[in-house]
Amino acid sequence: MRIGELARATGTTARALRHYEQQGLISSTRAPNGYREYDEGAAVRVRNIRHLLDAGLTLEDVAAFSACLDGDVAGAPPSERGLEIARDRLAVLEARIAAQTAARDRLAAALLRAERRPGGGHRRRVGQRGPAPDTPGAARPSTAPSPPTTTT
Repeated sequence: MRIGELARATGTTARALRHYEQQGLISSTRAPNGYREYDEGAAVRVRNIRHLLDAGLTLEDVAAFSACLDGDVAGAPPSERGLEIARDRLAVLEARIAAQTAARDRLAAALLRAERRPGGGHRRRVGQRGPAPDTPGAARPSTAPSPPTTTT
């Protein structure tokens, strides 16, 4: 099957398939016209790659599973190496989440401090958009969303 057919069959893009091939995760042959051709097993392999990526692994992590990408990755019993990779990736994700949460909390606290200072601007709830309610000319809060505005 050609790259477009494989992309449709697996719910991915031709660009992603070329990237997987560049990373050595899938392979193709070339037709006389230069088109990539994949065997029927490529669809299983790509679905397994997508399954592992959707679980939070990176392409580098997925490469460690190369030997079993042609089988039932989701239903197979996990290997010790697979569990180790998953634990490592989970630790990385948890550290990123903690860092982003801390950054959000620092920003929210700084914003609250700035709004409480004399002359620190009009009071507005954190995350509120648009002019502060006590700004002259500001509309009163509404339960209906405002229509989008355009400038010309």
